[in-house]
Amino acid sequence: MDRPALVAHAKDSIAKGSRSFALASRLFDRETRERAWLLYAWCRKCDDLADGQDHGRGMSVIDDAADRLGYLKGMTDAAWNGTVTGEPAFDGFGVVARECGIPRRFADDVIAGFALDTEEWRPRSENDLYRYCYHVAGAVGCMMAVVMGVDADDEATLDRACDLGLAFQLANIARDLAEDDAAGRCYLPMEWLAEFDIPPGQHLKPPFRPALVAMGKRLADASERYEASARVGAEALPLRSRWAVLAAAGIYGDIAREVRARGAHAWDHRVHTGKREKLLWVARARAQAGASVEPVGREGLWNRNSLSQTSSFRA
Repeated sequence: MDRPALVAHAKDSIAKGSRSFALASRLFDRETRERAWLLYAWCRKCDDLADGQDHGRGMSVIDDAADRLGYLKGMTDAAWNGTVTGEPAFDGFGVVARECGIPRRFADDVIAGFALDTEEWRPRSENDLYRYCYHVAGAVGCMMAVVMGVDADDEATLDRACDLGLAFQLANIARDLAEDDAAGRCYLPMEWLAEFDIPPGQHLKPPFRPALVAMGKRLADASERYEASARVGAEALPLRSRWAVLAAAGIYGDIAREVRARGAHAWDHRVHTGKREKLLWVARARAQAGASVEPVGREGLWNRNSLSQTSSFRA
């Protein structure tokens, strides 16, 4: 496929895979929007391969996880080196990586997150949870920042972009506890389960619902803290990119807030942000993009620099 065809494929991918991100992406200028779609399509394809999904739907237990991981690694390597793979999601990623100068380390970090799922890894501590969130979402936030024009050496802004990825993933985990459990996964730290005296694999059982509500609130509260930090970083972006990021932050942030608000009923039906609420966030974010943000420090938040201290999170 040529570039326009790759962009068209990526546009279709984001439309099917995430209505929230698809709506927010329309707020970018054309060049940034197309590049964001290309990056999304790669992330979506890798995630679907790792989780046995179709555009983020129908997670299933897979029995060839190692083979799938090897495939997405090999295809990403080929696309990165300019080889035409015949898979539009990977070829599109190669295009956007070259156009924007995305550092290879971020792509490797994302793949390392898929490797953790392949190994049926579980977080022991809250710090482990944040490390996982970095690999599957925070590193994507860093890549998106580069796509939006942030210098790859601007560590302060990349930290804030990473925070938005963490906010999104924490909201995902809070929302998808039941879906993850059905696929044999649990991202609640073992230390949290031990704190509430919950046996492994029993956290969704009715007797433990009050504890699950408390842990869901922890995830939602943490998501909100990282969202607040990311909003500060958005000030470094061009106006239309700032608008798109703030809209996405609000739309996705509402998922975590709704999980917290529903309490014990948070997992009866899958939480989502409705169309009306999405459009309200688009309008709200337009006003926010033109206003100054109250400074919020990163004290107490997880730091990407801690990655180098532990090698167990590398694929």
